[in-house]
Amino acid sequence: MSQSNQQPVTTEVPHLFSHFPYWAECFGTAPFLPTSREEMDQLGWDSCDIIVVCGDAYVDHPSFGMAVIGRLLESQGFRVGMICQPDWNNPGDFTRLGKPNFYFGVSAGNMDSLINRYTADLKVRSEDAYTPGGEPGKRPDRAVIVYSQKIREVYKDVPIVIGGIEASLRRIAQYDYWSDQVRRSVLIDSGADILLYGNAERALVELTHKLAEGRDIKDIIDLRGTAILRDAPPQGWTEIDSTRIDWPGKIDVIANPYEMKEANSESCASDQQAAEAGIEAGVDADVMPIKIIPMPLQRKVEHDNSRTYIRLPSFDKVRNDSALYAHASRVLHQESNPYNAHPLMQKHGSQEVWVNPPPIPLETDEMDAVFALPYQRIPHPAYGEARIPAYDMIRFSVNIMRGCFGGCTFCSITEHEGRIIQSRSQESIIHEIEEIRDKVPGFTGTVSDLGGPTANMYMLKCKSETILKNCRRLSCVHPGICKNLETSHKPTTELYRAARALPGIKRIAIASGLRYDLAVEDPEYVRELVTHHVGGLLKIAPEHTEKNVLNKMMKPGMGTYDNFKRMFDKFSKEAGKEQYLVPYFIAAHPGTENEDMMNLARWLKSQKMRVDQVQTFYPSPMSLATAMYHSERNPLQRMSYKTAKMTIPRDIEQRRLQKAFLRYHDERNWPMLREELKRMGRHDLIGKGPNALIPAEDAPAGGRQRPGYQAKGRGVQGKVAKQQSVASKAEAASKPRTQGSVVSKGTTGNSGGKNTGKAQLPKRVRKLK
Repeated sequence: MSQSNQQPVTTEVPHLFSHFPYWAECFGTAPFLPTSREEMDQLGWDSCDIIVVCGDAYVDHPSFGMAVIGRLLESQGFRVGMICQPDWNNPGDFTRLGKPNFYFGVSAGNMDSLINRYTADLKVRSEDAYTPGGEPGKRPDRAVIVYSQKIREVYKDVPIVIGGIEASLRRIAQYDYWSDQVRRSVLIDSGADILLYGNAERALVELTHKLAEGRDIKDIIDLRGTAILRDAPPQGWTEIDSTRIDWPGKIDVIANPYEMKEANSESCASDQQAAEAGIEAGVDADVMPIKIIPMPLQRKVEHDNSRTYIRLPSFDKVRNDSALYAHASRVLHQESNPYNAHPLMQKHGSQEVWVNPPPIPLETDEMDAVFALPYQRIPHPAYGEARIPAYDMIRFSVNIMRGCFGGCTFCSITEHEGRIIQSRSQESIIHEIEEIRDKVPGFTGTVSDLGGPTANMYMLKCKSETILKNCRRLSCVHPGICKNLETSHKPTTELYRAARALPGIKRIAIASGLRYDLAVEDPEYVRELVTHHVGGLLKIAPEHTEKNVLNKMMKPGMGTYDNFKRMFDKFSKEAGKEQYLVPYFIAAHPGTENEDMMNLARWLKSQKMRVDQVQTFYPSPMSLATAMYHSERNPLQRMSYKTAKMTIPRDIEQRRLQKAFLRYHDERNWPMLREELKRMGRHDLIGKGPNALIPAEDAPAGGRQRPGYQAKGRGVQGKVAKQQSVASKAEAASKPRTQGSVVSKGTTGNSGGKNTGKAQLPKRVRKLK
């Protein structure tokens, strides 16, 4: 198929398991997908059809992406090998399994490689939770680029397919916090043939079967959930021009640039013959012209939606114009509903990055089948007794759903997994709990979590399929809960009860974050949760207290928090249990003034809360809040060069100051807080009064303990602090939420040069070291 023959967009997709298996199915199921030639020989394989190169250690568990795609392709009859955490300084390490018959699949792992290595303050982390022993430095920075380039060095003719969260969030030009610049699509910098984004099971299966049929990967151009490179737009399609933000007040329909008319208005015979043949007069039928419509006219000019794409501002434009960057981010997020999204196209130099619409969500039976694949549920035996921290955190947990319709601007889950909830059946989940009980070493009867991106969106969906397929809202719960959203938690409540009733199950814990704005809509669910599934502490994330900041986060107001707390306290008392909420907050989010943080600190004091585990905003690729951070504009609103700019806590000292307000009780923060409060004219918050945040003087050396200090495990605050510490480590290790891709040596800007895997941090960061 030529790239000019782009097929119309359709929502009709085959069942995930409808393909006839590839002939290699005869080899059967591997105990573990092979990681060496010796293991291949034991399986009787002379070669692999696909080799997955990944930045994580190989854990054969459905919470690890490489295991899911490997087992899924195995179920389709393909032989899949694993090269996990290869030595990127040794190209030969990429040849350990030989040359694959179809392609190399490249992923950085469950986390973005840069978020995995650096904190929000750009300090190097001391542990990599996805590596045996937690050892850092086992994957390169920008792993997708480095791995792909190393593969190209040794196998120049083998197709490369990139995917996973690192590639997914870098499918178009994106602001890169680590180098403080806008970088090109990772598809270009990696040199890969195709990029798979989001939950890529459908695209992966379709792509692999097409290659097995003998198709050239360059001709596979219209799979949903993929991005490719092309030289020109597809012929015969309509382009919605979204390359600018300030259009003239009145726009007339743009004339067809391909149309050539005679000076007189009379039609000649050839025109009449063309009209009879159904061809527009004056247009070459072989050219099939592209119809261009300015963005403001897209609803006024008739066009075929199935053959319409949106042109984003080019890479050069968004790199040099932050307002256009914010606009491009806004358009990308508006085109996220798989049932009405258009393809997107963005020029990068002489090439065009073409992003097909998002994948159609998996149906419940397809989800069940994916989670029922023959996972061993343990790390590969090659790691011996080495502890893999991320596995320890999830080995007794069950993922019950995917996706999130919350739309929090600082979070990247939605950009990766989508807004439509994909849920497993209760039977599938119960079966997995039984598998954990019967097969996983060390299980003592406690399931550590039944959840996903959130704890309580299981089976929640739009009441109308028609409305769902036409909706373009960025959130189903902000600024208020949509009237078309089904908010009954009955399926979740029934699931909890069924899980508790299983023989050998002593306790079902809920560790995923709770959307309390949804929970208050179903008091019976809250009662069930509080009575049976909270072990003294429940983590929730109000994130802030000030309305102007919460609106930029797309989070509910504190009135909702208060309602939930009253309900939580009531049901805890009825159950005869002493339980507490553990709130999470973010400092330095775009649009946050120092006064906002001061008010948050005052609220914490009024609630007698002393928070120890806090977050500083982390600008992850592709999130709306990152667009705010870079552009100083709010992409939740229509963009204009006249749009007022936002306050951005960008300077490292201001970020530290805002974080200090969250920990106002820590004496190490008192000097900077004292100075800032004086600057703000809030001397009333300094001293010994009942409203004071901090004392007028520091504690003398060797004097009393700092406010908020309490030995670990002693009393309520010690228990809360301990729980926060555990929860924050789990969140950092296992959540794609990046609150969810540093020019390297040999690379100048976005030139796409070779990447050594060692980050060259910008000057603003090197000052910290």
